[in-house]
Amino acid sequence: MATVDDLKFEEFDDAANLLAANPDATTISIDEPVEIPKNQHSRRQEPGREEDDELLGTFHSDKTELLAGQKKSAPFWTFEYYQTFFDVDTYQVLDRIKGSVFPVPGKNFVRLYIRSNPDLYGPFWICATLVFAIAVSGNLSNFLIHLGKPTYHYVPEFRKVSIAATTIFAYAWLVPLALWGFLMWRNSKVMNIVSYSFLEIVCVYGYSLFIYIPTAILWIIPEKVVRWVLLMFSLCISGSVLVMTFWPAVRDDNRRIALATVGTVVLLHALLSVGCLAYFFDAPELDFPAPIIPITPAHNGTT
Repeated sequence: MATVDDLKFEEFDDAANLLAANPDATTISIDEPVEIPKNQHSRRQEPGREEDDELLGTFHSDKTELLAGQKKSAPFWTFEYYQTFFDVDTYQVLDRIKGSVFPVPGKNFVRLYIRSNPDLYGPFWICATLVFAIAVSGNLSNFLIHLGKPTYHYVPEFRKVSIAATTIFAYAWLVPLALWGFLMWRNSKVMNIVSYSFLEIVCVYGYSLFIYIPTAILWIIPEKVVRWVLLMFSLCISGSVLVMTFWPAVRDDNRRIALATVGTVVLLHALLSVGCLAYFFDAPELDFPAPIIPITPAHNGTT
């Protein structure tokens, strides 16, 4: 008949002997999850890319995609689908405006402000306010420049509102659409290219135009030097937001293509600024003299 010692498992005896020989040994239980060292992922990356990857949002990208896949999106013909584009509060809009006016070097605007909740509320109202600011300030500037001239007759130019609206909204939508298509095309060619969504690009362009609202109001000052100084200041601030946002996304591409992309973005932005100043504020106005009524000589005679 078997004794109690014969019923013991030899594996447990071996484990007990090993623990007795080395008390500091680490044991792993089946119920305990195995932890992966946190620095294992960082070792595989180059030391100079960690900060850029964090700015571009490549960390936790798989988790973000999984969470995005779990969200149920409404059909595009319903009101709930478009309601998500305006689901922001006042504090978020003010924070994004502050980030566009005071850009931080080395920080990505999309990563810090937009990616968590991109919206169309801020860009729409910024563009609408900029349209009326440029149109009204342009008419007022024209009036102040010619004030006191006897041959000038002021006529409000309402067509400037439609021209400003067409220019601003076309720039805020068509340029982001072209840039989004270009980034998607380059992403299919180069795997390291990080492409933003169309809504994120529209947000960047919309909020970058906010600095031109106070600038357009200050353009009423009838001094060309002051106007061009304000133009360069606004162009540097808004252009730096665009450069710091899109340069990390294309810098892994071909060097010439990356420089040409960023250069085109800055050039189009500069053309918009210079065009608005030249057309709405510095355009030469013609003075229309009062009509001269010919005086006919009086006839001497009797009726």
